[in-house]
Amino acid sequence: MGMSKSRGCFGYPLSIFFIVVNEFCERFSYYGMRALLVLYFRNFLGWDDDLSTAIYHTFVALCYLTPILGALIADSWLGKFKTIVSLSIVYTIGQAVISVSSINDLTDHDHDGNPNNLPLHVALSMIGLALIALGTGGIKPCVSAFGGDQFEEGQEKQRNRFFSIFYLAINAGSLLSTIITPILRVQQCGIHSQQACYPLAFGVPAALMAVALIVFVLGSGMYKKFQPQGNIMGKVAKCIGFAIKNRFRHRSKAFPKREHWLDWAKEKYDERLISQIKMVTKVMFLYIPLPMFWALFDQQGSRWTLQATTMTGKIGTIEIQPDQMQTVNAILIVIMVPIVDAVVYPLIAKCGFNFTSLKKMTVGMFLASMAFVVAAIVQVEIDKTLPVFPSGNQVQIKVLNIGNNDMAVYFPGKNVTVAQMSQTDTFMTFDVDQLTSINVSSPGSPGVTTVAHEFEPGHRHTLLVWGPNLYRVVKDGLNQKPEKGENGIRFVSTLNEMITIKMSGKVYENVTSHSASNYQFFPSGQKDYTINTTEIAPNCSSAFKSSNLDFGSAYTYVIRSRASDGCLEVKEFEDIPPNTVNMALQIPQYFLLTCGEVVFSVTGLEFSYSQAPSNMKSVLQAGWLLTVAIGNIIVLIVAEAGHFEKQWAEYVLFASLLLVVCIIFAIMARFYTYVNPAEIEAQFDEDEKKKGVGKENPYSSLEPVSQTNM
Repeated sequence: MGMSKSRGCFGYPLSIFFIVVNEFCERFSYYGMRALLVLYFRNFLGWDDDLSTAIYHTFVALCYLTPILGALIADSWLGKFKTIVSLSIVYTIGQAVISVSSINDLTDHDHDGNPNNLPLHVALSMIGLALIALGTGGIKPCVSAFGGDQFEEGQEKQRNRFFSIFYLAINAGSLLSTIITPILRVQQCGIHSQQACYPLAFGVPAALMAVALIVFVLGSGMYKKFQPQGNIMGKVAKCIGFAIKNRFRHRSKAFPKREHWLDWAKEKYDERLISQIKMVTKVMFLYIPLPMFWALFDQQGSRWTLQATTMTGKIGTIEIQPDQMQTVNAILIVIMVPIVDAVVYPLIAKCGFNFTSLKKMTVGMFLASMAFVVAAIVQVEIDKTLPVFPSGNQVQIKVLNIGNNDMAVYFPGKNVTVAQMSQTDTFMTFDVDQLTSINVSSPGSPGVTTVAHEFEPGHRHTLLVWGPNLYRVVKDGLNQKPEKGENGIRFVSTLNEMITIKMSGKVYENVTSHSASNYQFFPSGQKDYTINTTEIAPNCSSAFKSSNLDFGSAYTYVIRSRASDGCLEVKEFEDIPPNTVNMALQIPQYFLLTCGEVVFSVTGLEFSYSQAPSNMKSVLQAGWLLTVAIGNIIVLIVAEAGHFEKQWAEYVLFASLLLVVCIIFAIMARFYTYVNPAEIEAQFDEDEKKKGVGKENPYSSLEPVSQTNM
């Protein structure tokens, strides 16, 4: 023990600090790169939303499947230290490759701002992603287990705290990078043409990965490193296979039953291996229900972000964009982990309640399930405020009078009078078959005009009228709230010539007289726009400002010439009201989910470590990460298979699934007996010494007992 004390700090081995800094940089690198991916696919490589999302999810699933490979390499071939170093090099190269793939000037020979050889960029970025998936996944199970290896026996308390600090480093890294990399992305850079700076945004994570590697290697002299112990996974698989075969051969009554099904391998394998495999299979069995937790947890990035797009981001004086709500989780983690560790657990212990690892994990699952109940309640509140859109055979129509006279419009069973430059308050809903005739007339002018138009079922339409026999029907094309919390704006011109409008970098080209442009979409805030036309008196301004746009609204802007001075004026009409439910209402569900994550995830990492025999630590860490991969796959299946009419119903389904799984897990946990792998292995060491087998066992001299007594 004296040796580790001299290199200690606050009762922790000094080597730990290198490992935590390494993890912080690595996670910064990974999440920073991941935050950009979908945008990079869409804007730079020009893929559509579906392809971008599919490739993104495939990449994430890969990152959680490769840990098995990493664990294999570490446990059977290179050892944890060399595995982390060599795969970090692969990882750094991958990050560099993807950063190079995003350099526009690489193939932009004619300097027009677009790459001439897109397939080269696609190939490079796919190679980069493959290397990153191999690197990040491969080192994942090793880094946390390697950290756990640094503690002596009797340091269980510090080791548990280490897994919390480790988790904190992960979240601090991801929090900072999700704030910083988007800022880098919007910088302009380039040799021949200026554009969004992906090379910089990908380059910073690449540089940090290199830093992570250097920091880790610097601590080399202080680490406790252990020899790899041969192909453990292969041995485990063979032993299990043999036990099953042997049990099947001896299934008649003549053979006495054995205590455990693995005992049937005794003819061929030694007792130490069999008892180690028993420990691992017991834990793996407990893992079966866990993917359900991750299935809910990973929906923060998808479903909950989409929920945020139907809400308003004005919290006091600040404005939050929907995709920034995810950082709430990382911020809460950074606050919660220390509180739970230093305050909550000690309080529970003081009350004399034995809060075991598996009880903590059960509580974590319950909290995550409740988070989805809260999400469903918030969704019901949102649904009350959402506009009703036409479905099936329905058509919705509103009248917008852009002329100078009052107009009367006669629908089947409904008559409306619309004053000049105004619209009907709401969309009127009709069944297509009942829309036999629509007539327009103007008080004080003879005759009635019949509107001849084939209305498209399932759509909203605007009936523009500006004279007794002058009308036009426009199909709105908006069947839902604008996506991503943006605002739809379209223009209607009453001028006699074609005009062009520029608004916040987007162009409405050739808007013809007395018709409506298509909608274009803008984030919240006030927008400047200019109207380009010759029908304007020389001293008039052509620059205008929109009203302050909120979230998820749509407006029609009618442009007309003022009779008094020949200048233009613009009148705003609301088509879809802005979102009214505040994003702050999502904080309770994030809070519950984060509390669940703190007690579930940190504990699970530590539990996996403490229950594994010394030579199978990485195997169990990989098994733990595999539950995350399967959880991601569950989301894809449920989202594809179950198309719910109402979003809240899907939340309730997920909540109840997890609740059921939570109860099953609690029952399984009741029957689990905690083991101390160190004691069991020490016992085997004792027995072997007595038999004098020690001389033939090459590992007995190599392995300090302190390692087995972890």
